[in-house]
Amino acid sequence: MTLIRVVIADDHTLLRAGLCGFLASLDGIECVGEAADGIEAITLIESLRPDVLMTDISMPRLDGLGLTTAVARDYPSTRVIILSMHTEKRYVEKALQAGAMGYLVKDSGTAEVELAVRSVARGDSYLSPTVSRHVVSEYARLTEAEAAQDPLTPRQREILKLIAEGLTTKAIARHLKISTKTADTHRVQLMDRLNIHDIAGLVRYAIRTGLVDPDV
Repeated sequence: MTLIRVVIADDHTLLRAGLCGFLASLDGIECVGEAADGIEAITLIESLRPDVLMTDISMPRLDGLGLTTAVARDYPSTRVIILSMHTEKRYVEKALQAGAMGYLVKDSGTAEVELAVRSVARGDSYLSPTVSRHVVSEYARLTEAEAAQDPLTPRQREILKLIAEGLTTKAIARHLKISTKTADTHRVQLMDRLNIHDIAGLVRYAIRTGLVDPDV
C-alpha cells in the first residue's frame, strides 16, 4: 500500500492535533506536518511535498483560498482539501476555482474524512454530501448554446465522461478495449483542447455541459 502523506493547516491547535491523530491511526495514511497559517503551510509543503493538504479557509497571514491557489500553481502534486464550517455555494465555488480537489465541512464524520483523503490522493474529487448536490446543480445550469459549442470529438467526450465517473486511465482502456497508451493520449488531447489540466476541472466541465448527471 502506498503511504498517503498529509499536511494539515488550521489556526486551531486542538483541531489540528485531533485530525492529525485520527489520520495517523488509519492504515496507509501519515500526518507529516501541521501549520497554523498559510505561510507555514507553504514552508512545510516545500520541504515535505505531501500528497494531500487539508486546510481551513480562515487563517492569518495567508488564508486557505490563497494557499490553495499557490499550492495548485507551484506544487500540483499536492492535492488540496478545504476544511470549512461554510456550506454556502459561494465558498465551495471559490475553493474549486482556486484549485481544491476536495471540500469537507467541519462537522463531517471520521469515515467521510478518511474517504475524502483517499479519494483526493488518488486524483478524484470529493465534496461533502451536504454541499455537493447544491453545487453540482449550479454547475449543471448551462445554456444550450454553450453546450452546443462542443470542442471535443465523440471519442474525447466518451473519455471525459468516463473520467468524470471516476475511472482511471487503465480502467478506461479496459472499458473501451483500447491500449492504456491510447487512452492516455486521448486524455491529454482533451485536456489540451479544453485548456483544463486537472481532474477536478474536467469533472466540473462534464457536469456543466450535461455529459454526466449530477444526481446519479
